[in-house]
Amino acid sequence: MSGEQQQTPGTDGRPGGDGIRGTALGTAPVPLSVLDLVTVGAGSTATTAIRTAVELARSAERRGFHRFWVAEHHSMPGVASSSPAVLLAHLAAHTDRIRLGSGGVMLPNHAPLVIAEQFGTLEAMAPGRVDLGLGRAPGTDGATAAALRRTDRLHEGADDFPQQLAELTRFLDDSFPDGHPYARIHAVPGPVQATAPGGVQSPHRPPLWLLGSSGFSARLAGTFGLPFAFAHHFSAANTVPALDLYRASFRPSEVLAEPYALIGVSALAAEDEQEALRQVRTGALAMIRLRTGRPGLVPSPEEAAAHHFSAVEQDFVDSWLGNVVHGTPDAVRQGLDDLAKRTGADELMITANAHTGDVRRRSYDLIADAYGLPQG
Repeated sequence: MSGEQQQTPGTDGRPGGDGIRGTALGTAPVPLSVLDLVTVGAGSTATTAIRTAVELARSAERRGFHRFWVAEHHSMPGVASSSPAVLLAHLAAHTDRIRLGSGGVMLPNHAPLVIAEQFGTLEAMAPGRVDLGLGRAPGTDGATAAALRRTDRLHEGADDFPQQLAELTRFLDDSFPDGHPYARIHAVPGPVQATAPGGVQSPHRPPLWLLGSSGFSARLAGTFGLPFAFAHHFSAANTVPALDLYRASFRPSEVLAEPYALIGVSALAAEDEQEALRQVRTGALAMIRLRTGRPGLVPSPEEAAAHHFSAVEQDFVDSWLGNVVHGTPDAVRQGLDDLAKRTGADELMITANAHTGDVRRRSYDLIADAYGLPQG
């Protein structure tokens, strides 16, 4: 892929150190980050969920987490993150240092020019701390995807996504060749502004990340020399094979000299093991309802405790919770350490699924304390 941004060396002297590679703080084995789904609990509102996202981002910044991402989802009552760019603009106004990004924007749902304009605007708002993570899934069901795209033909094939990615990259870099139909079209804010009389080139451009839960994006990220984020939190069986494929496929680029992969991890810490289990069961019940076509708000721990799980549902809960790192702070720290060692991930992005923001914020603080992260 031509036209990728040239990153300046970070403090560690490696390419991309300021925009991609983080620094492990305290006793953490790798940099720690946060993925927030802006979840809406039963009895609460989207307004509260968005306020909570701001509080979580500011707390994550104080505690030394490297980045804070939000993800695109649609037609899910319990997830208020349908518009990542809008949320990120709000978060940028309430934070100063932490990297902010999409984990991710579902590229097939949007025209590449629109995404280039949105993230060019975000970069102008928060220079040097915006990530553009991209996925090729719709982030919803097929009918909703068709409504988003105004077509019944859902372009998610292996041939479409690389083409969309290449087009987005050229808009971000203003690098369409002469004679191309889009050569005279420019994403603004963007590099074209530097070519106008008196124009000054911005030193930053959002680094592209590819997201995935299988091998397709892993291979693509490796081929293009891009950083890769894997959804371990809902595709744990595929984590190691996908990371192996990414590393085997990796070709050095202007962005990265060597592979850099983070994994999303569902983790929740509480003062005692039983309370942690009580909280994470709410996420398991919410996922059962989603998988059976009944998406709703995140249930309370009391509702989850009172629910009668069928044998099939209980099997799902047991399997689901087997991939959630939960328990006391020490137990969660050990679980995250083991996961980092087993997968060789360069960064762990933690997502805490719980009914209330207070529980999630407390979990992040307990994990930060367990690793001796700064108090900020």
